[in-house]
Amino acid sequence: MSGFAALRRFTRPAPPVERCEICAAGLPPAHEHLAEPAARRLVCVCGPCALLFTSQEAARFRRVSPRLDRLDDLRFPEDRWSGLGVPVRLAFFHHSSAAGGVVAVYPSPAGPLESPVDAAAWAAFTADNPGLRDLAEDVEALLVNRVNGADDAFRCSLDRCYHLIGLVRAHWTGMTGGPELWRTVDGYFARLRAEAGGRP
Repeated sequence: MSGFAALRRFTRPAPPVERCEICAAGLPPAHEHLAEPAARRLVCVCGPCALLFTSQEAARFRRVSPRLDRLDDLRFPEDRWSGLGVPVRLAFFHHSSAAGGVVAVYPSPAGPLESPVDAAAWAAFTADNPGLRDLAEDVEALLVNRVNGADDAFRCSLDRCYHLIGLVRAHWTGMTGGPELWRTVDGYFARLRAEAGGRP
């Protein structure tokens, strides 16, 4: 039986390899992403495809450049949060060319939920936080976590936000998400804080 067990090790399927969604090349765990604004989605790609498909005139895709800045001095009082029309305490905000303005996106067990942000409310918010007026359209976001008294805010590349969306969808249980989900969310933001530096 030990011989058969050893043979079985060689016949087991290899773990799936993530592949470039354009050319099908194998991808490492850390890889590039392209935003496809018209479809409101992100595409996992290899380095050559990231260069090729964003260098074309009238490109369908936009390259998502890595970015992570912690915003310790963000001014975000409760009335501003309410004015942006977000019913939950965990969301990200970005300029969407497809929507023609700023949208708020928040996680759910079914995936991302999106709602438009009132232009006047966003203008008032960026008047308090002028450093966010130049968020790169379709590829950068303001990510905010105010769950259970948290006070996290990051200016980051959009792929980081969608990674969080995926974690929420994968770990959500019951009506409110369940304790494992919120431990996962806490761990995600702890990693962002560690990577961005500054206060813990």
